[in-house]
Amino acid sequence: MSRIGRMPVEVPSDVKVTLDGNKITVKGPKGTLTRELHKDMIVEMEGNTITVKRPSEDKLHRSLHGLTRTLINNMVVGTKEGFKKELEVNGVGYRVQKQGKQLVMGLGYSHQVIMDEPEGITIECPTPNRIVVSGYDKQAVGQFAAEIREKRPPEPYKGKGIKYADEVIKRKEGKTGAKKK
Repeated sequence: MSRIGRMPVEVPSDVKVTLDGNKITVKGPKGTLTRELHKDMIVEMEGNTITVKRPSEDKLHRSLHGLTRTLINNMVVGTKEGFKKELEVNGVGYRVQKQGKQLVMGLGYSHQVIMDEPEGITIECPTPNRIVVSGYDKQAVGQFAAEIREKRPPEPYKGKGIKYADEVIKRKEGKTGAKKK
């Protein structure tokens, strides 16, 4: 039995969950999320708890069990509290700022990199070298943070680039000036 899949999902009082066959809608103070779940998974709601069961011990059903429960839990947590990812910008002259609904980044290119704020996601720049991406959809927050990081990924020699706040960059030693014979 899946350790994660068998855990019930607690629904807070200010979050409303609607089950319609294999379609689940979660409405909370931050927003509304709807997801189509796999047709084989058995999702039951009793009071303010949601349980996920699998119909058989097939490999597909075992793999979907924990996934389905985690997706539902992320929807409940996201609409209640939201998710956020923090990124750091390292490098001389590298800086970020928010102008209206756009993120403007100076990353050492000959031009500024400009990204629009997607629907349901907010961007904050508390300092010129820090970006905070937040929203109620965990997948969208992670995807947008990855797209920002992709504009200038961290490099291992000087550590310049955009990295997640909790990411550790393994540093490499540069070339040594070996003498030729």
